[in-house]
Amino acid sequence: MDERCSGPHSGPMETFESLVRAEFAPKNTYLNTASCGLLPARTVEAMRAAVESVADGRPSDMFDDVEAARAAFARLAGVPAGRVAAGASVAVYSGLIAASLPPGAEVLTAEDDFSSVVNPFHVRGDLKLRAVPLERLAESVRPGTALVAVSAAQSADGRIADLAGIAGAAREHGARTYVDVSQAAGWLPIEADAYDFVSSVAFKWLVCPRGVAFLVVPEDLGGLTPVFAGWVAGEAPWDSCYGPVAELAHSARRFDESPSLFSYAGARHSLELFEELGVANVRAHDLALADRFRAGLQGLGHAPVSAPASPIVSVPGLGRRQRELSEAGVEVSDRAGNLRAAFHLYNSPTDVDRLLDVLSG
Repeated sequence: MDERCSGPHSGPMETFESLVRAEFAPKNTYLNTASCGLLPARTVEAMRAAVESVADGRPSDMFDDVEAARAAFARLAGVPAGRVAAGASVAVYSGLIAASLPPGAEVLTAEDDFSSVVNPFHVRGDLKLRAVPLERLAESVRPGTALVAVSAAQSADGRIADLAGIAGAAREHGARTYVDVSQAAGWLPIEADAYDFVSSVAFKWLVCPRGVAFLVVPEDLGGLTPVFAGWVAGEAPWDSCYGPVAELAHSARRFDESPSLFSYAGARHSLELFEELGVANVRAHDLALADRFRAGLQGLGHAPVSAPASPIVSVPGLGRRQRELSEAGVEVSDRAGNLRAAFHLYNSPTDVDRLLDVLSG
């Protein structure tokens, strides 16, 4: 790759490749970002410094890191920071949205979507749940549908939802939309304004530490009740430590979970890296590698699940070889019997060829 990158910390002629090389040096062929992304060197250093500051009895103000991470994600999502809540789990935010629905409301989901997206609606027990194949989601929205909940990219096989079609159908029928971008944020441009709610963990394609997640809400806060609000959800958090919170934050911060501060100390730096690299550059890099793998699979007589324009490639029947591949230094996943390879910014054509070589026997 020779794309020129520009950003607040990069030189005008710094390349994608040199930026990545400065931040990542995996010791194996790591093709498992859909499970967990690798941490950049700058993130590791920031977390180390934060931990040492606490060990030394001089803890840094890591709440500043939360605000910097919130602002960086907001820029990636194309919304003001005041519309972004910071937490640790998509399941918690799915539960928050589920709690806002009236009894009997119909929620439309994709079959076999990730549990954190759909299960909180099921455990309500008084909602009407309807699951259809991903490809039929837009056409299945109907009068009376209250909410469409879907992952932008499917965890199991990388298939990408028809988000524009789903959003259009939802508007036509008066339904709201909830999109989880955990398997897309970092390589797929996010247009959060196109949907009512957008959630994402950040430890996958955004290469943040575990314990970081975000929720984008509408300008009017979407009618959500902050049912798990603690002191950090107060307009003046340090004045909200005791008794009921007198005044909730006027922004999406009222939906914050008490943050995993060490994780956020690193996350702000991971997110800054994406701003320097440019999501469009990451996308082009990732998809080129995925296409190289798909072409190689064809030569080996294997057909992956159809997921065009996705860096996640899932190959039916090969999941059983995951352990063999790991022993050979190639990290992939076994998902529902399929071999799942995920290609990201720190991967190279050499990584693709190594995976193909091991698969060829």
